[in-house]
Amino acid sequence: MGKVTLSLIKADVGSVAGHTRPHPKMMEVAKEVLKDGVKAGTINDFMVARCGDDISLIMTHEKGENNEQVHKLAWDAFSAAAEVAKKFGLYGAGQDLLSDAFSGNIRGLGPGAAEMTFEERPSEPIIALLADKTEPSAFNLPLARIYADPFTTTGLVIDSRMHEGFIFEVVDVKENKRILLKTPEELHDLLAFIGDITRYAIKRIYSKQENIGIAAVVSTEKLSLLAGKYVGKDDPVALIRLQSGLPAAGEVTQPFAFPALVSGWMRGSHWGPWLPSAMDYSNTTFYDGPPRIVALGFQVKDGKLIGIEEEPKVGEHKPVDFFADPAWDKVRHMAMEQAIYIRRHGPFMPAILPPEELEYTTLPQVRSRLADRWEDYEAAQLHSLKEEYKGEHIVHE
Repeated sequence: MGKVTLSLIKADVGSVAGHTRPHPKMMEVAKEVLKDGVKAGTINDFMVARCGDDISLIMTHEKGENNEQVHKLAWDAFSAAAEVAKKFGLYGAGQDLLSDAFSGNIRGLGPGAAEMTFEERPSEPIIALLADKTEPSAFNLPLARIYADPFTTTGLVIDSRMHEGFIFEVVDVKENKRILLKTPEELHDLLAFIGDITRYAIKRIYSKQENIGIAAVVSTEKLSLLAGKYVGKDDPVALIRLQSGLPAAGEVTQPFAFPALVSGWMRGSHWGPWLPSAMDYSNTTFYDGPPRIVALGFQVKDGKLIGIEEEPKVGEHKPVDFFADPAWDKVRHMAMEQAIYIRRHGPFMPAILPPEELEYTTLPQVRSRLADRWEDYEAAQLHSLKEEYKGEHIVHE
């Protein structure tokens, strides 16, 4: 087969009853657009999935990353879904489409994109991670554990193809810069950056084995920086290749057994635990959350997708829904205990995000309205004393 490109492009273009889930008709029209893309030869195959209120388009093709035709096809699919949302009067119709027209590449226009090109192996298993109500750097902790922590990934110790480690590409989302760091030798340097999830995000991870190449990729677009204001949380997605010199499926999902706190949740303004969810149960209906993570598994074979459907058919695939397993119920229970606890803080820290992150929410509008009511504290105190003593001599130290 040679090289294949796997493109995962997502957007929130409308939801029923607030930020819960897209209408099924939106998913249907997106699928019809992608079917036309297959007929036109733009893509080989596809799958339409979702997490919470975000629609994800998983596509295979041979045109490489950032391809104008593929990105235009995704834009058309989201635009068609947004039109359905507008017709039905759904909330946030078209909110992630920051332009009225496509301009050559979907990056910078609102939707998030995770794409990878690789030489297809005889068996090419993939997991797509779909998140809702959080931001790209939420993947920093689980990815560090998957690719750099031998207590999570035993393959780092016992698999000779993984033993040398991986190369992490980290981006500074605020200054649009990147750095490449190798593990295990630069692990502490890596952690010095990615522990700051307000600024740094893992974009790509590569195997040190040349014949393997790309291992993982994450969408790192930040909507607030693109739009210049708060228009919704980023809701990142990631693609991860598995096995044969790369982490096993269980090593990829294991970090999510710890319901780590991530930023986002309601109004994009709170900390909350990641809740592993089946795709059909990823509706964010508990205080607009908690933040959700969905893991969908499938194979890539001869440039097409294969799931658990009885007869593989283009565009009609059923992935392995990892977090649908009842074994994850205990983790969900832990996550909900954390969610209830932290939400009881209301508008107080540590439930809400730090001030620099709240600058990208609607809070600045409230603060600006009250800006002229702030007074110099010492001058106000002196004025109060003068009023109290009605002009008597006051010593002010």
